[in-house]
Amino acid sequence: MAQTINPALAATLAPPVMEARRWLAETTLPEGKPLINLSQAAPVEPPTAALRAAMARAIEQDPQIHLYGTVLGRPELRARLAARISAIYRGTVAPEQVALTSGCNQAFCAAIASLAAPGDAVILPVPWYFNHAMWLSMQGIEAVPLPTDAALLPDPEACAARITDRTRAIVLVTPNNPGGVEYPPALIRAFADLAARRGLALIVDETYRDFHTEEGAPHDLFTDPAWDEVLIHLYSFSKAYRLTGHRVGAVACAPARLAQIEKFLDTVTICVSGPGQMAALWGLENLEDWLAGERLEILRRRRAMIDGFATLDGWSLKGCGAYFAYARHPFDAPSPEVAKRALAEAGLLMLPGTMFRPDGDAEGAREMRIAFANADTARIGEVMERLRGLSPA
Repeated sequence: MAQTINPALAATLAPPVMEARRWLAETTLPEGKPLINLSQAAPVEPPTAALRAAMARAIEQDPQIHLYGTVLGRPELRARLAARISAIYRGTVAPEQVALTSGCNQAFCAAIASLAAPGDAVILPVPWYFNHAMWLSMQGIEAVPLPTDAALLPDPEACAARITDRTRAIVLVTPNNPGGVEYPPALIRAFADLAARRGLALIVDETYRDFHTEEGAPHDLFTDPAWDEVLIHLYSFSKAYRLTGHRVGAVACAPARLAQIEKFLDTVTICVSGPGQMAALWGLENLEDWLAGERLEILRRRRAMIDGFATLDGWSLKGCGAYFAYARHPFDAPSPEVAKRALAEAGLLMLPGTMFRPDGDAEGAREMRIAFANADTARIGEVMERLRGLSPA
C-alpha cells in the first residue's frame, strides 16, 4: 500500500529556486555567454575576513558555542538587537520583545503559528514572496491575494474589503521581495491603523532594510509605546553580514506572543546555531561602517539596473530596489517560457512572475524577477546587452 502524503503539503508549489536550478541542469548554455545567475536573493560572497576570524576563534575557544542555547536566543544578542531597532526607528524595544530564529523564513513561520490555524486567512500583497504563500498553504491557511497598483503598492482600502472573520493578519514585505519597491512610511502606518481597527496583526518583513534607499527610519511604527499590540516585525542577518548558511533571523513582538513562539521554536529547531548567533552579535558590534558601504554598493547596482532598463525596447521596470528588479517583458510568450529562453539563448537565469502570484493570475505571465545583488555594475551592463539580444519568439 502506498504511503499517504499530507494533502496540504502535496498541493503546495515546488520550491521555485530549486525549479530554476533544474532548468540549469537541463540546459546547455550558449557558447561565449557564461551563466549570470539572477535567480536567488542571497549573497554569494563569504562573510568578511574579520568576521570569519572571529567565528574561528569562538569555535575553537568557546565550548558553549557548540551546545544547545536558550530557545529565544542569546540574551546579549537579543539585547543588542533591541537596542539597534530602538535606535534606527527612534522607538523603544526591550530585549524581552525580541527573539532569534533560524533565518527570517522561520521567523515568519513562527509568527503565523502563533496567529492562525487551519481554515484561517492571511492577506498577502501580490506579487508575493513565494515562501510566505507556501507556508500558509502547508498549514491549511488561506493566502488572500491583495492586488497592487502599477507601482506595486498595496491599497489599505482594498485590503479592508478583503478582511473577513477568518482573517488573522496582514503581511507587508518592504523593501519588497519580489518587487523591489519600498513602501512609504505613511502607507505602512495606514496598514497598521487598519490592522488595529480590525483586531489583526500586521507582520512587517524587513529582511532587506539595510539596503533601503532612504536614510533613517523606514516607518514610525516603533514610536508607538504600544507597538507590540499590532506589529510583528521580522528581520534577517543573512543579507546584512553574508550569513545565509548560518540561518539567523529575528522576530520582534509582544512578550506574550513570544511565549507561544517559543513552543514552536523549541519543537522545530530548539535554538539558533551558536556560531550564527555569535557572528550576528559580532556584526552588530563591529560592522556598522562596513554594512554602510555594502548598502552604497547595492544602491549603485540599483541605479545601473534602472539606467540599463531605460535602454531596452519593450521592457519596463515595475519596481527596483534592495536586491530586486521586477520587470514586464515585451514578448508574446508567457514568462516561464521567456525565462527558459533567456537561459538557453543568453545564459541568464531569472525567475518568472508566475512564481510570485496565485495560479491563474495573468499578470505573472508578463513579469520577471531579476535578483541583481550579486552582479556588479559591469556585469549588469552585460545583462542588458544579453536581454537586448533575446529573440522575440
